[in-house]
Amino acid sequence: MMRRFSGGRAAVVLLLVLGGCDGNPRPHVPGAPPRPSAIEHSKGIGFYDLEDWDAAISCFTEAIRLKPDFANAYVNRGLAYHKKQKYDLAISDYTEAIRLETRFPAVAYRNRGIAYREKGEQEKAATDFAEAKALRAR
Repeated sequence: MMRRFSGGRAAVVLLLVLGGCDGNPRPHVPGAPPRPSAIEHSKGIGFYDLEDWDAAISCFTEAIRLKPDFANAYVNRGLAYHKKQKYDLAISDYTEAIRLETRFPAVAYRNRGIAYREKGEQEKAATDFAEAKALRAR
């Protein structure tokens, strides 16, 4: 049986593929060990794909502890919180990713807008959706 690729998982994969494991561009150094934060982030992606939200949150939290400016880990932890319907925590993580200037701010704004919409905060959602659209147009 084939599983459909969900929008949330697509956002996680987008950040992983386009942003690199830890969201920071760096040249590939053959034989160099991966950063501990990148390892935890990758584990979080795996647990997210398995729909084990608590384990994913734990790994993303550890990645953030190891690298406090890890914007993509905040976005991905926000996605896991969103899956658990913990919208305030998701919004907090998306906001932190935006503050840290994630390489893909449109994703963070879009995700935060969705969380605001789920909470019934339509004006905030509309503002974030407009910002995401403007960023994608650049």
